Amino acid sequence: MLHTEILDTARGFADRIVALRRAIHAEPELGLDNPRTRDKLRAALAHLPLEWREGPSTTGLVARLVGTAPATGPLRRVVLRGDTDALPMDEETGLPFASQVPGAMHSCGHDTHAAMLAGAVDVLCARRDRFAGEVLFMFQPGEEGFHGARFMLDDGLLDPLPDAAFALHVMPDSGHGVVAGRAGALLASADRFEITVEGRGGHASMPHQTLDPMPIACEIVTALQTMVTRRFPVADPVVVTVSQIHAGTAHNVIPDRAVLKGTIRTLSPHNRVAVHEQLITLATGIAAAHGLSASAEVFEGFPVTLCDARAVDLGEAVAHEIGAPLRFHRLSHPIMGAEDFAYVLEKVPGAMFFLGVAAPEADLRQCRGIHSPRMVVDEGALPLGTALLAGCAERFLAQGF
Repeated sequence: MLHTEILDTARGFADRIVALRRAIHAEPELGLDNPRTRDKLRAALAHLPLEWREGPSTTGLVARLVGTAPATGPLRRVVLRGDTDALPMDEETGLPFASQVPGAMHSCGHDTHAAMLAGAVDVLCARRDRFAGEVLFMFQPGEEGFHGARFMLDDGLLDPLPDAAFALHVMPDSGHGVVAGRAGALLASADRFEITVEGRGGHASMPHQTLDPMPIACEIVTALQTMVTRRFPVADPVVVTVSQIHAGTAHNVIPDRAVLKGTIRTLSPHNRVAVHEQLITLATGIAAAHGLSASAEVFEGFPVTLCDARAVDLGEAVAHEIGAPLRFHRLSHPIMGAEDFAYVLEKVPGAMFFLGVAAPEADLRQCRGIHSPRMVVDEGALPLGTALLAGCAERFLAQGF
């Protein structure tokens, strides 16, 4: 088996993986500018035979490793990606290495992603005489809504584009060592919208003398749900959620306007375009029917995360070859969350996998999921992620798809 030794090698780097994860966790950074995290990664990998690339748009890094084994077939290139940014929230875990930065926390696991990828660098450098070809290690900021992957692609940091791409995302409420994935749509596109209903305010006791935007806004909210269930097939899901309504200043004043904000999730490019168009038509039409006006704008976010079936098969094979405690699970349906690794997968065939990082004995019903201020991970699972990433790279370089 090609990868039976990789887990042992990864476990040999466990202390370094965990130490790096904790250092990154304690000093979380937001958005596209993660200089402290970048410097920690460069320092942790400074002793290795890597070529580094950086671009002008972000603090993202790409490290390049060239295998030294004699080529027996076509030379391939593969990229492994880990994200580095945190979320704007306070941490409530009580961990000794908890966030020291008020209002910032690694509650989506990007600290573990970066550390596992750094571990994969160590593993593949130790095994570089066993493969030919190139591995690119993409340390990417700005995943939490800032389009960091797109910026790094636009900066040319992956040029020429590799032949395959792989990434991992931890799931703290999934079983220890469970690797989950699926071919096709894995995660949804994520766009946001803003609707402004313009009326004419006045005294709340005399609504007939006003053009009250509040009932119009409420009608738009319910009509959006009807639009989803009656205009889009259940087999190709669409989610439209109004998460904010802003209007009014006092209990006895009808406001001049009401603003609605929310998110749109789809699993196909066709539905993504259609829901944008229909949301705007619905909002403006309802307002006009009541003698008011409305403006609606959609702000495009991440595209659908589409995984290549061959890459998913490869990841499953690697998980099986590495063996327990890794075990592979084929997801029956996509998840409506979103990922900006989708930008990479638009250009390069590949796959993202989920890795369960709950403690082996944990009651999964009690585990906090990602984006929780109390999210914790079992650090004993991190070498598993390192081994899976390194195994996917090594297998692809040797065999392709």
